[in-house]
This record gives sequence, structure tokens and C-alpha cells, in this order.
Amino acid sequence: MPLFGNTFSPKKTPPRKAASLSNLHLLDRSTREIELGLEYGSPTMNLAGQSLKFENGQWVAESGSFTGDRREMQRLRKRNQQLEEENNLLRLKVDILLDMLSETTAESHLMEKELEELKTHSRRRK
Repeated sequence: MPLFGNTFSPKKTPPRKAASLSNLHLLDRSTREIELGLEYGSPTMNLAGQSLKFENGQWVAESGSFTGDRREMQRLRKRNQQLEEENNLLRLKVDILLDMLSETTAESHLMEKELEELKTHSRRRK
């Protein structure tokens, strides 16, 4: 027999209410988009008079709005590739120069250390 009364007995929880009173979740996707206005279309933007549309993860010029020349686009792509290759070459050269600088610095420190040791050794002999 418990000292202070009956054993622990929690109260029963009331039954849950329906999650939603709306019947929109029963509708198919196209009807929901019409009812709720969820069809925004793909994003578009206008840059320098050219209209671009975002499709499949890339910005694409909308049909009929491209005012540039195909040869100009090819020339720009080729120039871009040349600049990227030049940039990679320059990065490689900088890495090589840094390696050479660190090697020369290490050799210089070793020579200074040897020179100091020779100076202290010659002072001891005198």
C-alpha cells in the first residue's frame, strides 16, 4: 500500500482533431496549382536587351530574342578558353617560383648557420 495515495495513473489524452478541415489535399497536383496559383513558370530576366530564361539549371536565351552573332559567340568562347589556359599557366608559374624562393631561402639559412658555426669555431681556436 503506497504511503501517500494511489499509484501513478495518468489521465487519458483526448482524441486528436482532424489534421486539416480543407479538402485541397485530396485534389490532384494540376487542380491544386490552378486553385492555389502555384504555377509560377520558370524565372526570366532581361540583360542588355536580351531576355534569358532559367531552364534545367542554366540560363538560356529565349527563342527569337538573341541579337548577337554566332561567330561572335564562338570568338568569345575561344577567347575565354585562351584566357583560362593562360590563367592556369600563370598559376603554375607562381607555384614554381614560390617553390624556388622557399628552396633558396632554406639554403640561405643553412649557409648563414654554417658561417656562424665557423666564426664561433675560429674564435675558440684563438
